[in-house]
Amino acid sequence: MKNKKNNELAVCGFAAVKKLEKNHPEKITRLYFTEEVAPKFGGLCKKLAKNHGIYNQKPAEELQKLCGSVHHQGVVAMIQAPEITPLDSDITDSWIANGENAVLLDRIGNANNFGAIVRSAAFFGIKNIIIPLDEAQSSITTSSYRVAEGGMEYVNIYSVKSSERLLEALSQKVLRVGTALEAKKPVSFLREYKKSGQKKPLLVILGNEEEGISEQIKKNCDELVIIPWAGMENGVTQSVIDSLNVAQAASIIFYEMA
Repeated sequence: MKNKKNNELAVCGFAAVKKLEKNHPEKITRLYFTEEVAPKFGGLCKKLAKNHGIYNQKPAEELQKLCGSVHHQGVVAMIQAPEITPLDSDITDSWIANGENAVLLDRIGNANNFGAIVRSAAFFGIKNIIIPLDEAQSSITTSSYRVAEGGMEYVNIYSVKSSERLLEALSQKVLRVGTALEAKKPVSFLREYKKSGQKKPLLVILGNEEEGISEQIKKNCDELVIIPWAGMENGVTQSVIDSLNVAQAASIIFYEMA
C-alpha cells in the first residue's frame, strides 16, 4: 500500500523487512511491529533511534491498516516509494560488456506473480528485470515486495516505454528468447546455449498470465522456447493442465539460464 501524501511504500512480511534491514536500513523511515516480533527488531530500532527514525509497537489490526494486508507477519516498514530507473543504452551496454543476462516482463499484471518472479530471479542470481510502462504491468507494490521475500534487495528493476523498440535496439547484441506454447525448442536450450561458450547475454521474455507474449514481441525474438510437459517427448500433444503459472514457469526458466 502506498501513502500518497508522504510518497511512501509499506513493506510488510518478516523476511522482506529483515532483508531490507540487512541491505538498506537507511531506506526505512518508520517501523511498526507487534509485541510478538518486537525482540527480533531490537537492532533496527537502535539504528532508527540513532538516525531520528520512528518505531512503535502496534496491534496487528493497526498494521493491517498501514499496509492493507492481513499478511504482514507482525511487522511493517515504511520506505520512500521506489523510483524505477528508465533503461538506457549505457545500462544495456554494460550488461553486454559484463555478460549479464536480463529478463523482460511482457505485461505481468498480478502483483503476487511479479513478486514471485523477483524472488526466483534473486535466488538464481539474475539481477536485471525490465518492465514496460504499461497499465497492464504490475510494478513495485506492498504485495510484490512481500511475496519477493527480500528479493527486491537483490535485483535491479528498470522500465521501458516500448518493449518492441528495446528488442529492436538489442538485435545482434543479445540473444532474445521468448517463451511460447507453440515453440519447438525446449527450455533446456538456454542451458545448452550457455554451455556452448556463446558470448551474447540472454534476454528472456516472459508473457502475461492470460495470453503469453504478444505477437509483436514474438516477431522480435531470435528463439522461442517451451517447458516440455509430461509425455511430450513421447508424442503427447497436450498437457493435462493448459500451462504453468507464470511465476512457476519463471523458476524453471531461470534455473536453465543459471
